[in-house]
Amino acid sequence: MAKLLSRNAVRKRIHLRIRKKIRGTSAQPRLNIFRSLRHIFAQIIDDDTGITLVSASSLDKEIRATKSGGSVAGAKLVGAEIAKRAKARGIEQVVYDRGGYGYHGRVKVLADAAREAGLKF
Repeated sequence: MAKLLSRNAVRKRIHLRIRKKIRGTSAQPRLNIFRSLRHIFAQIIDDDTGITLVSASSLDKEIRATKSGGSVAGAKLVGAEIAKRAKARGIEQVVYDRGGYGYHGRVKVLADAAREAGLKF
């Protein structure tokens, strides 16, 4: 009988499969997404050095004040904020890593907001 995996275990397997193909460099770092039930997080990571260059989440003061949390509206604010912070650090181009989540809902809204704010991927 096959062992059933939890939803998160399946997501982690998918994420590992994606990470075999996607790698962030110093010229083009990786924009990683993590979403929980209440919040959404985004990081821009240089995988060559293993350093997080920029991060934003729905827990940040500016975004938390809107009380949107992990909703679609919160994801839009996080996407715009991560793009603003990346542009301030001189990052124009990134590789998008959806973290094993389906590309719809909050994950898609965050990506679209980051694109609208000037990130290219």
